[in-house]
Amino acid sequence: MYLGRVVGRVWATVKDPGLASQRLLVVQPLTPSLQATGKRLVCTDAVGVGAGELVYWTKGKEASFPFLPVETPVETTIVGIVDKVNVAC
Repeated sequence: MYLGRVVGRVWATVKDPGLASQRLLVVQPLTPSLQATGKRLVCTDAVGVGAGELVYWTKGKEASFPFLPVETPVETTIVGIVDKVNVAC
């Protein structure tokens, strides 16, 4: 799983039928010290997050698991909201 911050939303009028009623959010990946790293990406939302929230997301085949038994064609999915991050110094 990876840390990220929701920085936007994607509006798509035409998309795969498997994505019907799925929210698509733009996420900025973060390091454990909450510094931006890498390119922003589009994730489906499995937990109902809002703009600016700190989240954790997954990628690959596991990204479709929250939507089972429906086979959703996704590569990345937000699977949790982060309340607090503790990094040992």
